[in-house]
Amino acid sequence: MTEQNLLVILLKGLILLPNQEVKIDLNNEISKEIVRLSIKDFNRYVLVITPHNQVEESPEVTDLPEVGVVGKIKSKIELPNGNIRITLKGQERVKIVSFKNSQDNSDILEASISHIKIPKFDQVEQKAVIKKLNDLVREYIASSNHVSNTILNNIKVMDDLSLLTDTISSFIPMSFAKKLNYVEEINAMYRAKSLLKDIKVEIEVLKLDQKIEKELEHSLEESQKEFILKEKVKILEQELGETKENFQNYFDDLEKLALSKSTHDKIYHEIKKLEYTSDLSPENAMIRNYLEWILHLPWNKFTFQNNNLEDIKKRLDEHHYGLVSVKERILEYVALQNHSREINSPIICLVGPPGVGKTSIARQIALALNRKFYKISVGGLNDSSELIGHRRTYMGSNPGKIIQGLKKCNSKNPVFLIDEIDKLTVQAKDDPSSVLLDILDREQNKEFVDNYIEEPFDLSQVLFVLTANNVENIPIALRDRLEIISLSSYTTYEKLELAKKYLIPRILEENKINSKIISISDEMLTYLIQAYTNEAGVRDLYRNLEHLIRKLVMLGKTNERTKISKIRLKEYLGIPKYEDTQLNKISSVGRVMGLGITLNGGALIPIEACLYDGKGEFIITGMLGKVMEESTRVALSYIKSRQKEFNLKEFYFNIKDIHIHFLEAAIKKDGPSAGVAITTSILSIILNKKIVNDIAFTGEISLTGEILRVGGIKEKVIGAYNKHMKKIYLPLANELDLEEIPTQIKNELDIHLVKNYQEIYDELF
Repeated sequence: MTEQNLLVILLKGLILLPNQEVKIDLNNEISKEIVRLSIKDFNRYVLVITPHNQVEESPEVTDLPEVGVVGKIKSKIELPNGNIRITLKGQERVKIVSFKNSQDNSDILEASISHIKIPKFDQVEQKAVIKKLNDLVREYIASSNHVSNTILNNIKVMDDLSLLTDTISSFIPMSFAKKLNYVEEINAMYRAKSLLKDIKVEIEVLKLDQKIEKELEHSLEESQKEFILKEKVKILEQELGETKENFQNYFDDLEKLALSKSTHDKIYHEIKKLEYTSDLSPENAMIRNYLEWILHLPWNKFTFQNNNLEDIKKRLDEHHYGLVSVKERILEYVALQNHSREINSPIICLVGPPGVGKTSIARQIALALNRKFYKISVGGLNDSSELIGHRRTYMGSNPGKIIQGLKKCNSKNPVFLIDEIDKLTVQAKDDPSSVLLDILDREQNKEFVDNYIEEPFDLSQVLFVLTANNVENIPIALRDRLEIISLSSYTTYEKLELAKKYLIPRILEENKINSKIISISDEMLTYLIQAYTNEAGVRDLYRNLEHLIRKLVMLGKTNERTKISKIRLKEYLGIPKYEDTQLNKISSVGRVMGLGITLNGGALIPIEACLYDGKGEFIITGMLGKVMEESTRVALSYIKSRQKEFNLKEFYFNIKDIHIHFLEAAIKKDGPSAGVAITTSILSIILNKKIVNDIAFTGEISLTGEILRVGGIKEKVIGAYNKHMKKIYLPLANELDLEEIPTQIKNELDIHLVKNYQEIYDELF
């Protein structure tokens, strides 16, 4: 057998048989290069191989079949999009001896092939098989309504069994795997016998398919007949004056509602449309679902509101300690409503750290006002359709959460809690916060339109209460529509009162436990708060108290009064989770306490500095943001500019390295308010002067030493108080912010208001 080499084209999803023509569009450079080289060096011949694994992008040579088809490129056309279109005609099957990379291009596969000797068959058997194949193909075409009979004239004159089987294989629709088997089968007699079996199977499938189709047509005729009969019955009922009860119910429900003319007409039109819609039509169910929603919305239903100011105040105070600003705002709203019923409900946003009672106070407001309550959590929400519904054109569509809440409450004036408003997910294709602009705008929400309902609904009587942890994360346009009420952290004293008056009684009541089983002093409660919790709110405190009481029940101490001591706390709750809030008594040079704000409220930020011989480098560490890094450099520049005033004439910055480190380095810190503390830390290390550990600082510093206004003063002062600071330095520009701070805290803290850093220097250094 003679061998020759040909370039290889791998066809995926396409079969080429001998004597078959196919058109192929090629779009990659390798394929184009194969076509070019074939025309140039291989007399337009290529070896066509179809891999067994159609999913594999780059099949291994060992996975390729051992039989391929030689194809000849009959034509080549360059398309306007840069691709080329070639017409390939199959020539013959060949055996593949080996593969190698082409010398012209290593990315092109070249195969060494040998011609296959076609075996000879018995003439009588061959004629019998050819006749049977012709008969079966004729029967197949007669059974199918979708196959052309043009092949019959071609195959009836063929006496070559190999050519006949290849022609029929390319014509009869079969699975890809079966056609691939026909390509690789060398023996034409084997191919013919397999074809006889496969065509027979296809004929049986066609007969079964026709039977199923006839049965389906018969079923549809019966359904159509049933529909026509129902329509005739409907006409007869109308002639007799008998209207179906369910349609009349819809009309009755409509007449009970006080609606605008346009909304009334829209619903009336939908009911009439339902009358003439077949029960079998998908639209019938869609209209019914729409009518169930729109007819049962509280268009003119109100819940009777409690307008007794003293009773409302009493109910709010019974369940929530503090939160004075929220309670006062609700009482103001009710007082205005008592004066004029036309007052719209406010849009209140409660901003504060976790656990201070934002969500629970909203629920209590609803109870105190005797209104229905509905909660919508929007944390992580990234689909505005969740709020304003989907269009009715979609199957299974429903209204948004606003309309769902109104229907569930069956009232036009419920309290809606929209929780975690600062955690909305804004995407390029969808922005739920922009949808909330209409819902939460008192000038626009009188005509709120849900995508599903498609008619305006008045939301002006809904009392919206929103919650957020960080006001900065609320989109600016949305923030502008909200009445922000800030809720600060609880002091240790407030947590003590909450535990005694609210938390412990609630735990005992919920678990049906006698209130006499536990005796815990104020001193022990304070120790529990400081040693086992570190939070702005009281959630962790509540969990620890629950844990403590569960332990008492489990140990069988429900029949005796148990006095809680430090030893028992450690026995029941384990070792303290947090260090003693009293700072180390030993102060160190360069260590200063700054005041900052975290998600848990006000906190102390320990700042340390060290000094060593070097090249005048200034090193800053502690996971700082860009603004805070700039504050440290401003502080250093200010000190350098005041060397004479600060008695630093003998200190040479160019031969010393200063390292500033902010403790708790795993927590990201940013903002300008640490400027005063940083300046104090640097001066402390240079002057070798210790700063007492019960002093804390906050304030932005300028290059001239001016101490500028900063935010979050209330949280910072409460944080300093909770951490047992005795003296704090605040900017004079924040003097008015001190009015928000409880008197008890101001009486126990030595608060110094300063305008220029020179005042702090004169006092400390």
